Amino acid sequence: MKKFNLSEISLNNKTLVWYFIIVVFVMGIFSYMRLGRMEDPEFIIRQMIVNVAWPGATASQMEEQITDKIEKKLQDTPGLDYVKSYSRAGSSVIYVTLRQDVDSDKIRSTWLEVRNLVNDMKQDLPEGVAGPYFNDRFDDVYGSIYALTADGYSYEEMRQQAEKIRRLLLQTPNVKKVELVGEQPEKVYIEIANNKLAELGIDANTIANAVKTQNAVTPAGMIETSTDNVYMRVTGMFDDIEAIRNLPIRGNGKTFRLADIATVDRRYVEPAEPKMFYNGQEAIGIAVSMESGGNILTLGDNLNNIVANVKKDLPLGLEINPVSDQPLVVKDAISDFVSTLREAIIIVLAVSFLSLGWRTGLVVACCIPLVLTGVFCAMQIMSIDLQKVSLGALIIALGLLVDDAIIAVEMMSVKLEEGCDRFSAACYAYSATAMPMLTGTLITCAGFIPVAFSKGMAAEFTKALFPVIGIALLISWVVSVMVAPLFGYKLIKVKVHKKEDGKIDPYQSKFYKIFKKILIWCLDHRKLILGATLVSFCISVYMMQFIKQEFFPPSLRPEIIVEMTLPEGSSIKSTENEAKRFADFLDQETGDIKNYSYYVGEGAPRFVLTTEPVLPAKNYAQFVVVSKDVASRKALTAKINEQLDMKFPNVRGNIKFIQTGPPAAYPIMLRVSGYDHEKVREIAGRVSEQMAQNPNIEQINYDWNEKSKVMHLTVDQDKLRNLGITGEDLSKTLYTQLSGASVAEYYEKDRTIDIVFKLKDDDRSDLAKVKDIPIYLGKSGYVPLEQIAKISYDAEDGLIWRRNLEPTITIRANIISGTANDETQKAYASTQSIRADLPMGYSIDVDGALANSNDSMKFLMVPIPIMLITIITLLMFQLRSMSLMFLTLMTAPLGLIGVSIGMLVTNQAMGFVAELGILALSGMIIRNAVILIDQIQKHIADGEEQWDAIIDSAVLRFRPIMLTAVAAILGMIPLIRNTFWGPMAVAIASGLFLATILTLLVLPTMYASWFRVKKNKEKTD
Repeated sequence: MKKFNLSEISLNNKTLVWYFIIVVFVMGIFSYMRLGRMEDPEFIIRQMIVNVAWPGATASQMEEQITDKIEKKLQDTPGLDYVKSYSRAGSSVIYVTLRQDVDSDKIRSTWLEVRNLVNDMKQDLPEGVAGPYFNDRFDDVYGSIYALTADGYSYEEMRQQAEKIRRLLLQTPNVKKVELVGEQPEKVYIEIANNKLAELGIDANTIANAVKTQNAVTPAGMIETSTDNVYMRVTGMFDDIEAIRNLPIRGNGKTFRLADIATVDRRYVEPAEPKMFYNGQEAIGIAVSMESGGNILTLGDNLNNIVANVKKDLPLGLEINPVSDQPLVVKDAISDFVSTLREAIIIVLAVSFLSLGWRTGLVVACCIPLVLTGVFCAMQIMSIDLQKVSLGALIIALGLLVDDAIIAVEMMSVKLEEGCDRFSAACYAYSATAMPMLTGTLITCAGFIPVAFSKGMAAEFTKALFPVIGIALLISWVVSVMVAPLFGYKLIKVKVHKKEDGKIDPYQSKFYKIFKKILIWCLDHRKLILGATLVSFCISVYMMQFIKQEFFPPSLRPEIIVEMTLPEGSSIKSTENEAKRFADFLDQETGDIKNYSYYVGEGAPRFVLTTEPVLPAKNYAQFVVVSKDVASRKALTAKINEQLDMKFPNVRGNIKFIQTGPPAAYPIMLRVSGYDHEKVREIAGRVSEQMAQNPNIEQINYDWNEKSKVMHLTVDQDKLRNLGITGEDLSKTLYTQLSGASVAEYYEKDRTIDIVFKLKDDDRSDLAKVKDIPIYLGKSGYVPLEQIAKISYDAEDGLIWRRNLEPTITIRANIISGTANDETQKAYASTQSIRADLPMGYSIDVDGALANSNDSMKFLMVPIPIMLITIITLLMFQLRSMSLMFLTLMTAPLGLIGVSIGMLVTNQAMGFVAELGILALSGMIIRNAVILIDQIQKHIADGEEQWDAIIDSAVLRFRPIMLTAVAAILGMIPLIRNTFWGPMAVAIASGLFLATILTLLVLPTMYASWFRVKKNKEKTD
């Protein structure tokens, strides 16, 4: 029965094969044009926020009465990893974080479960609580942000223009959401002086009720006639601010106009809501989020067209400028990657042409675009976008996808050199190499199984590696056995090499003779060679500890993120003042800065997936400074550091860059948790002191440990009741007069504006005047506050962080040099004596980048048994021998010898991506080992002596194994410059370089030792 041969089928059906080549090529080009473009791959942030407000409560009351109750209930959340929260005076924010192994399709249903759990226990919360409110879209990315600035326009006029632009942008294809940032809502303020209230003797509630009842929307009835329904409408509602000023107020038998006793103004909310500034100017931000799977480049073009038209219609004095332009960033990134891909293609082609000759090299060259277009088709079908990981995967695959084609055409060339006709040579390549190549291809794919089937954010971030590389390698095998023979049949022409006796021998060159002598020497000194290999391996394992560790490196994007945190309890006004001072400094650094924006009272929207937005906090400001280039970024960072240290002593500054992977707030983060607040503080202090002994650690701080200023009013409740008021009445009166209470609403077109009643600013911003606040006692009139309350000053917790029901302080710090993982590990190790002495229930744990790295490695290790079983099974199918299978597996660790040398020499960090590279490297090494051992077995099956079979197989497989390795190694060179892929490229290139040499020399020696192969007597003689 004739054996199945795909090469023969291809050569017998040339027209049909050419048809499919053209179809795949054309479809691939169209698929490439339609593929989505993104900066980073999508990954779901498994975090939801629950927000609760309870006006008037202290941070401790919020913790005990709100946060604790909700957190206990949230422990029932399916797939819960941890709950962390912070409580401030009057508000509580709870982060619900799911385990990273929770399937993405279950996350939305889990968030619904969280809503149900919290809503079910709302009745257990104290009276007066507002909420809970939920945010389960915390991972929305606003890649395109614009700033609308104005010269001579009010916030409201800017808002109106921004709203018009927002509605235009919402109509753009692929736009998911458009949000306005930095809006300042308006309110109508009714303000009255202290002495005026006391002088008139009018109850403040009288004024509030008059305003409320005048503007209430109350049905006046309907008259039903024989033909119509006629509604009654009563006039008197406020048409404008003047109508509020003219409102009659009656008190103590007299009637006043409201404007006679109080000022009525329409202005922006006080204290201000979070603000946005662009290049020092007040701005309204317009943040645009793209739908999943959209093409960011197409969206960018559409947005640019709309914004260009908007600029033409903007009134004089209004300007709109891009703050974050992700489409441009993605365009540049894809351009860089395409350039890198082009370099890799040129390198691989150069290897092919120089080593195989121009005709044979041309066959390999023609296979590359066909494989790539096939991959683009598959990416389109599988909805894999062009982004950082998929493009990197293409470049990695490029060095591997030519391997099968090189092996096939090299074998075809060898057979032609031996005198075979073209058809037989092309078909022989399939029968001799197709199955070992397929096994090797599948084994190489299996090396990426851990990233394909592991859980966690890091694996999800890099998940495109497996399908892109796997598809590329499988397509390359099909092309090598069906298309390469077709091209080779037409193109390859070789000269037949004969010995002096007329026998054909393509391996009679001087080079092969030298290689054969070296191999024989290794076989003769097998103990020395195997011993040296074992020692080298042990040394390389020892050297691994000296390689720096880093989860994901910072990106080379030009943005510098500067955080400014004032002491807890600081007002948003003081935060804005400090931010303006820093903005004045930036205005002087025009040589290094392209533009800058800053946000007072909150952080910037998530403009990159790998950043984490900071929720509103009055003592916080964040700058996003866009430098002109990487060199400018470095120089500017040094200047900013110096400026923060010298000119902002009361501000905790922090400078960070955008990460290429999951983010962390600080390089070093250690968590201290326990039951008692003060004990946790005491332990955190000891940890901080221990960390301070490391000269490489700077700017040590806590996420909370400060007290906020408070004013205590000590009142005699019995005395209050005798005067006709209660403690609740007193609190409401003070709140109304100091902070302002909403007493009614003013309606203007589509806007609803609160009407707020409070004391004049002069009377409520001076602590010394608090004692004079008039308190209404009914018929007794007004008395100063100091007559019914004793005023004193104190401090209380202004912020309390918790994690998993326990108060938790995170000690954070920056580093002068080195990597976050290494320095965090050192800091954690230095606390060993403290950890050994901790009371029961207290703990010190790593957080941030190192914790994320450890979690990701745990997840990455889970599928490794599947990888090993897959590789072993493939080896057994191919080799049909336990001994040969174990012998092949023993070559996999040899790559570590080159990895350790390469990483140390290039000073690359061992991170998640590099670890993926090492796992993939093992598959590549085993692939070469399979090809060599399979060839040895074939020689033995043909009746050759074991000694001769080992030597002849190594010589026969030297060129294809070395060429495929060189192609893969040199194909990695363009990636070495890349911040994200550099560590993986170095690991694969250096590991494969030494492993390939060892495969050709040490593997035959291992084979000879394993099977106790002896040198032939005639060869000895």
